Amino acid sequence: MMRRLFDPFLYLVTDRGLAGSRGVADVVQRAIGGGVTLVQLREKSLPYATLVKEARMLVEICHTQGVPLIVNDSIDVALDAGADGVHLGQSDESPAEARARLGPDAIIGLSVENLEQARTAAELDVDYLAASPVFATPTKVDTAPPLGLEGLRAIRKLCDKPLVAIGGIDVSNAASVLRAGADGIAVVSAIMAAVDPRETAREFSNLRPKRND
Repeated sequence: MMRRLFDPFLYLVTDRGLAGSRGVADVVQRAIGGGVTLVQLREKSLPYATLVKEARMLVEICHTQGVPLIVNDSIDVALDAGADGVHLGQSDESPAEARARLGPDAIIGLSVENLEQARTAAELDVDYLAASPVFATPTKVDTAPPLGLEGLRAIRKLCDKPLVAIGGIDVSNAASVLRAGADGIAVVSAIMAAVDPRETAREFSNLRPKRND
């Protein structure tokens, strides 16, 4: 059961290397201005204290613009920084542990890389699943084989939780990912390395299916 409202449609995952001299905070702020709806701080190489400091800074930026900030992997960092939740991989702490420590209002996401993981995750107390990777991606080298659009469709059929797609997604293929059943698209390099993060985010935002009210 979803505990809180959040919009997973355009989900930015940070990478300080791709941000370059601009810095993560600047890229994130610009991207939110273009329509990013959810931000995940994913910085594997930072010392703990630096990571908490970065998370607190991003929490302030995101909350000022009404966007949640979640932390990759670390429940401790999420707690210390006052983040809105955590994103977990299959080898991280369990969703049950995250829920117990972060509370009922936290956003908890879980990566799934195949149908078996997706089938199991459909019964877990998480707020969304991230199908990974949909396409081959240079930003993570330890990923499973790409799911492709057929794999994404198969995962969509297994669960009714919000489904985010990640891995090799850019403006040219995002529409096909949405048609395959994703509720949201998570991007790293397409926005973090963009010359104009705000405009690129706007291009993604324009792909959102129109509601028939």
